[in-house]
Amino acid sequence: MKGFITKALHIKKQVKDAYGALRMPIYENAAYEFDSSLELKEVSLGKIPKHVYSRSSNPTVEDFELHIKNLTGAFGVLALGSGMAAIATTILTLVKAGESIITTKYLFGHTLAFFQNTLPNMGINVKFVNVLDEKEVENAFDESVRVLFLETISNPQLQVANLKKLSSIAHKHNVPLVADTTMTPFYILEAKKFGIDIEVLSSTKFISGGGTSVGGLILDHGSFDWSKFSLLEKYYKKAGHFAFLFKARKEIFQGLGATLSPNNAYLQTLGLETMVLRVDRACQNALELALWLKNSKKVQNVNYPFLEDSPFYKIAKEQFRYAGSILTFEVESIEVAYRFMDNLKIIRRATNLHDNKTLIISPYDVIYPFNSHEEKMSLEIKPNMMRVSVGIEDIEDLKEDIEQALG
Repeated sequence: MKGFITKALHIKKQVKDAYGALRMPIYENAAYEFDSSLELKEVSLGKIPKHVYSRSSNPTVEDFELHIKNLTGAFGVLALGSGMAAIATTILTLVKAGESIITTKYLFGHTLAFFQNTLPNMGINVKFVNVLDEKEVENAFDESVRVLFLETISNPQLQVANLKKLSSIAHKHNVPLVADTTMTPFYILEAKKFGIDIEVLSSTKFISGGGTSVGGLILDHGSFDWSKFSLLEKYYKKAGHFAFLFKARKEIFQGLGATLSPNNAYLQTLGLETMVLRVDRACQNALELALWLKNSKKVQNVNYPFLEDSPFYKIAKEQFRYAGSILTFEVESIEVAYRFMDNLKIIRRATNLHDNKTLIISPYDVIYPFNSHEEKMSLEIKPNMMRVSVGIEDIEDLKEDIEQALG
């Protein structure tokens, strides 16, 4: 099988269902019974691959992970309770107190807060640099750095860095490139091809199919040599190339209790089956809407990486099938922005991304509510800017709704 949709629909099951169900049932239970105490011991030691307790692993969640692995060709996959859980688990697997990560301030608000507040309180140093400037990235490396982290398209600034160049710099220093690909999940970006070693994303978005459920994913693309990575040396002796996934799953994930529920795993597996159809439609809508907004005299500064006047047009075209379904634009003032949003009849005022429905927010007040005005402006977040997550509605209806709301 070669096609994405075909692979999403057809995957060989690990275990044949007792009743021949075409879909993996929802195993909404906590514990699993064993035929003997010896078998339970062997499973607990990891000598036999079976489920023991659903906080650690579950058949329905495992089925979702296998679908992702089948679709992406990833070396290994770990499904978690949210995208933030995926980020936290990845960083804590790779970095300890006294060590550092390199990243950018152009990040989703909750990720930025985690890096600015939580990690320093754990003794982890965070170096913020301009990832668009390769020399600045290079100069930030020292012996303490363990991770280079960024978003493939920053949310909501929509910046696009050169992934291959950043990967080359990171690997030169024996450091993995970790990227949040929520804005450009695996149908849009072949992460391994562009040097991403660990991919983290929120499966709540494009994958779930209409915001049905919350979840997160970690994909290890098998491209980094963990045998030379200090914090994973002892795990490499136990698990070889699975060292990162072994520690992530057996230690950090279980310790944090960042479990994806079986029901959410089931819903997101269903979402995979229609993901391509929804991504194609939403991203095509986003580009058409961005082009249309640029012609409006009541709209300012339309930002979408696939617009030809975007400074990121060339690199975005090289790296992505689409530039995602998120665009931003500005109007005359914050008062006009709020009046416009309140006048919308089809587009919803809600904070998710990549829903089937088109959603709109003010990033200034919703994503960064507790940052100072000066901090927001330094992050290119203006009071009169709006972020639109374009859905799969008929494009003419979206245009009509925006036109009437602008007045």
